Amino acid sequence: MKDIYESPLNSRYSSKEMKYIFSPDFKFRTWRKLWIALAESEKELGLTITDEQIAELKAHADDINYEVAEAYEKEFRHDVMSHVHAYGEQCPKAKGIIHLGATSCYVGDNTDVITMTEALKLVRKKLVNLINELSKFADEYKSMPCLAYTHYQPAQPTTIGKRASLWLNDLVMDMASLEFQISQMRLLGSKGTTGTQASFVELFEGDSEKIKALDRKIAEKMGFESCYMVSGQTYSRKLDYNVLSVLAQIAQSAYKFSGDLRMLQHEKEIEEPFEKHQIGSSAMAYKRNPMRSERISSLARYVIADTVNPAITAATQWFERTLDDSANKRISIPEAFLAIDAVLELYINVAQGLVVYPKMVEKHLLAELPFMATENIMMAAVKKGGDRQELHERIRVHSMDAGKVVKVDGKPNDLIDRIAADPMFGLTKEEILSEMKTENFVGRAPEQVTEFIEAEVRPILEKYSDLLGISVEIKV
Repeated sequence: MKDIYESPLNSRYSSKEMKYIFSPDFKFRTWRKLWIALAESEKELGLTITDEQIAELKAHADDINYEVAEAYEKEFRHDVMSHVHAYGEQCPKAKGIIHLGATSCYVGDNTDVITMTEALKLVRKKLVNLINELSKFADEYKSMPCLAYTHYQPAQPTTIGKRASLWLNDLVMDMASLEFQISQMRLLGSKGTTGTQASFVELFEGDSEKIKALDRKIAEKMGFESCYMVSGQTYSRKLDYNVLSVLAQIAQSAYKFSGDLRMLQHEKEIEEPFEKHQIGSSAMAYKRNPMRSERISSLARYVIADTVNPAITAATQWFERTLDDSANKRISIPEAFLAIDAVLELYINVAQGLVVYPKMVEKHLLAELPFMATENIMMAAVKKGGDRQELHERIRVHSMDAGKVVKVDGKPNDLIDRIAADPMFGLTKEEILSEMKTENFVGRAPEQVTEFIEAEVRPILEKYSDLLGISVEIKV
């Protein structure tokens, strides 16, 4: 529909898979799975629930009568009870035992945990594929020297692959945080209105062992190892903050990469993919704007800022339950996942199509290398009988003059010619240039890339080899 607002995260950026995880259909199907798990567990623990009732619930687990539920919600103004009644219409024999002993947060909070867990697993799948693509790039260019920067000023050279390994290392750290958070996901279980399980004390006639077993059974049936041992009516909202903090870490890594790439594209050293008929500017037809990288930066910034929402929500909850979390959670959590999903797809797309321009890389490196090579040149002159202190002063003077030629006159760096023409050094231009092989200035960069990939990246790729091979499509 073109006459109502729709979030760009939904219409332009996020994948179909992530959008489904946060869809009403996923939510309400999960509610019914939770009601079935509750009824089965209660039956197994001795409550009067029949196999026939369970079978009826299972028969209608997926054919949700949405129109009936919507009609009930207009009447009751309560989403959970409207779906209880709608499910009951389809399951007349089981109607009386649906949601038995539970409060709304039984389906609401448990579904939120299940939804976030599934979304985290999808993030993991895309992060693994991104790590794979970037590791291939790092390995391919591990030995190509390039100009490195500190303070965005020319510094000692590195290699293209070594720089890529810095982006990759951030992602490896993010994977560790993501894995930990997935391992910490627990269900709320069935704790009742204030977390005391009072309704189940009544149902199970005070049998604490059965009440504890109820949570264990529900967790097992829903694919979780455990439930939180204590809670109010809701799980601690710190969980939401912890989850979004992991997404923010990934966003930070992506932002760093996209910022570096945007600067490298300005330098014409490395570019993001640019399609044959892509238009860079409506006014300037020659432009190749880094729009994918800019979009990564834009969406990543949104994810980082969004973590403030669950932080404030967790801090401002009152006692056992307050409802000022609900409207915020409905927006902040799904949109954080939709945004990071888009960021990862963009990042994968860019990593798969990075274009390196070796001549430009070499040009920029050689423009600065004479300054960086002065120590080597000075030592070569000393070997020929020169005085180190006098040579140092001569190099300082020549460097200042050459710098003036570059900065003031806008001409090429002529430091090598100046030194070759200075009899104090006793070196020919060829001898000086032999001291300036670019590969001699990158230290252990190539070896570092190889060692890092083998020690830290390869185990991740081997562990999740079944997740590799996804394709991404950038809509706009």
